[in-house]
Amino acid sequence: MTGTSSRTLQLLGLLQSQRHWIGTELADRLDVSLRTLRRDVERLRDLGYPVQADRGVGGGYQLAHGTALPPLVLDHEEAVSVTVGLLNCAHLPVAGVAEASVRALAKVIPVMPPRLRQQVTALKAATTQTVSPWSQANIDPDELVTVAQACRDSERIRFNYTAADGARTQRRVEPVQLVTVDRNWYLIGFDLDRDDWRSFRVDRLTDATSTRQVVRHREIPGGDAAEFVEARLRRGGITVTAELDAPADEVRSRTGLGETPDARNGGAVSELEGGRSRLTIERATPEWAAFILGISGAKVLATDPPELVDLLHEWSSRFAGATSAESAHC
Repeated sequence: MTGTSSRTLQLLGLLQSQRHWIGTELADRLDVSLRTLRRDVERLRDLGYPVQADRGVGGGYQLAHGTALPPLVLDHEEAVSVTVGLLNCAHLPVAGVAEASVRALAKVIPVMPPRLRQQVTALKAATTQTVSPWSQANIDPDELVTVAQACRDSERIRFNYTAADGARTQRRVEPVQLVTVDRNWYLIGFDLDRDDWRSFRVDRLTDATSTRQVVRHREIPGGDAAEFVEARLRRGGITVTAELDAPADEVRSRTGLGETPDARNGGAVSELEGGRSRLTIERATPEWAAFILGISGAKVLATDPPELVDLLHEWSSRFAGATSAESAHC
């Protein structure tokens, strides 16, 4: 590959990596003069890539939005198929795959013509993906891509957010990074109204809109996005222990918990003697812990704390009516 061809591909990659480049910055990254940069931009245009130039102070280059799909080794049908595949991959609980899929979507979707976007939406709506009870909550792909682009371009966003307790608020955030933790997508950003760092479940936000206001990049406290989210998930909840009359492997299979603590709630199942096992959840509501015990399929020999025991007694009395001989059939 010649130096010119290699540089042209490098230029294309830079233009796809963020929304707008100042001409001088782009020339510095490529180690060329502004005149050479203009020639390279013309080569991309000749190949069909919609590069838009802004003149004047602060002017630069960006890939245009809403135009024909740039020439790739894909036809339109293949582009639609690949995009739908990326949307499905964005929900996979496989380390790295979901994040890479969203980064790819943030590059592909903005340059797709409206007709192809409509085909993607229709095909996604008409297909069914089998998921387990432990799979990630349903997320609007448009919301996910909007947030991903705002993170990529360091643009302030606003959205409506529903907290775990049902409280609804409007948020203004300087987004930094998207990360998957325990099969859920989280946005990490600086909350302007709270004047502090926050993590947001993406499935709980709606009407995400970029303000187009570019902000300076902030470093996540501690530097690790996943650890930032996990530290917040470790806050609150009760600690539950239960001795079950079933082997650990069987309980793990039924509950989805592992041998080591789960990042979200610290849940784990360890082996005991005599075919028994111990289930531990470091952070849980009594209702969630009772649900886990129920789906374990095992006889509960002992459990703590008292508030969980009280809840189990309450549920037991409520369900007892359905098993009595006098109960009416529906």
